[in-house]
Amino acid sequence: MHAITVTAPGGPEVLTWSEVPDPEPGPGQVLIDVAATAVNRADVLQRRGLYPPPPGASDILGLECSGTIAAVGDGVRDRQVGDRVCALLAGGGYAEKVVVTANQLLPIPDGLDLVAAAALPEVACTVWSNLVMIGGMRSGQLVLVHGGGGGIGTHAIQVAVALGATVAVTAGSEHKLAACRDLGASITVNYHEDDFVTAVRDAGGADLILDNMGAKYLGRNVDALAPDGQLCVIGMQGGAVGELNLGKLIAKRGRVFATGLRGRPEAGRSSKAEIVSEVTRRLWPLVADGTVRPVVHTELPITEAARGHELLDSADTVGKVVLTVA
Repeated sequence: MHAITVTAPGGPEVLTWSEVPDPEPGPGQVLIDVAATAVNRADVLQRRGLYPPPPGASDILGLECSGTIAAVGDGVRDRQVGDRVCALLAGGGYAEKVVVTANQLLPIPDGLDLVAAAALPEVACTVWSNLVMIGGMRSGQLVLVHGGGGGIGTHAIQVAVALGATVAVTAGSEHKLAACRDLGASITVNYHEDDFVTAVRDAGGADLILDNMGAKYLGRNVDALAPDGQLCVIGMQGGAVGELNLGKLIAKRGRVFATGLRGRPEAGRSSKAEIVSEVTRRLWPLVADGTVRPVVHTELPITEAARGHELLDSADTVGKVVLTVA
């Protein structure tokens, strides 16, 4: 088969469409003929040599895909050759074929084609596991989403609104803020021009914050929390080491938690399998009825993966960049 390989850590130009060995499904796994995958920030970091795959995972980029099951391994009984699926991956999505544990498969939501479905697994599992499963998001809360124009941000806005929350977002351009408002955000802050802490405090403080910046926003996020509020850190685009004012956090009875998705165990408590099951059961009906939809900035042939990375590096995208496999 062919896959996008990384010739050396570097810029988008190091991505090459190359011939590689075909993967084979082991016990409990399935082989997927990939229809499409999507570009995620983790892919950009891995391309730069900053985010190696977890032990045992493919070193090919790609944390999600959609496609058709081509073969099933021993012990797989609830999946059949020919099933149309999408999947949460630890790696390997930028390829014509990929192997994945069967319990990380999701059905294609009603009303979506394979290409659109490729934009969902990573953002859906990230948002649902953090905002709902850990954060306990509920109707009436104020939720602050940083990076509202990105793949995770555009999805988080829709999920929060669908569950009855009021959403505040930050983004770096009016174009992105307008897109966030179209998706249901009520409070929009251009972080180049305005202070999100003031805007959120004026609205009573955030009950839940979904943060992709890490250290850079740590202190200001605590300032923006409402009493009993929760800060969920899912990224470190603003650095990994910051100072936390425990006095302020205690005074607000606040909670800070940090999570990742790629390195979670495949099965058991807090596993990918548990998250995938919850997403399929509770979120997929909202996708099927159109309440939550994939937001795709553009579709490109997978052979133009470098262009997809350039788009993500430019920070001009709204939603996901999808790569299609012929």
